[in-house]
Amino acid sequence: MRIRILWPAGQATATLRATPTAERLWQALPIRSSASTWGDEVYFETPVSVSREEDAQQVVAPGTVAFWTDGDSLALPFGPTPISRGDECRLASPCNVLGELDGDPLVLRTVRGGDPISVERA
Repeated sequence: MRIRILWPAGQATATLRATPTAERLWQALPIRSSASTWGDEVYFETPVSVSREEDAQQVVAPGTVAFWTDGDSLALPFGPTPISRGDECRLASPCNVLGELDGDPLVLRTVRGGDPISVERA
């Protein structure tokens, strides 16, 4: 499954793994939301609500596509957050890992808080 994430200054594609959360997200597409930022992370609400999966992770690689179950949001880290130790990507709490961005995750630096953001099937 591949998705496209679009915002006013750019776009990115991502490849999703076959996980229960990824399947739920895929079924809900397209999604329109408003972007928020937290350090070097972009996140935004979705209409999907799921439970935390057994392999949920809090520290992930830059460019990971994660689902924050506490906020029903997609989380797209590309660098340190306010709670990171060093250069790690530490999410607010353990998140379901859905896949990863294709290409350089630093493209997310062009997302501004409040930007309209959409996710569609690629």
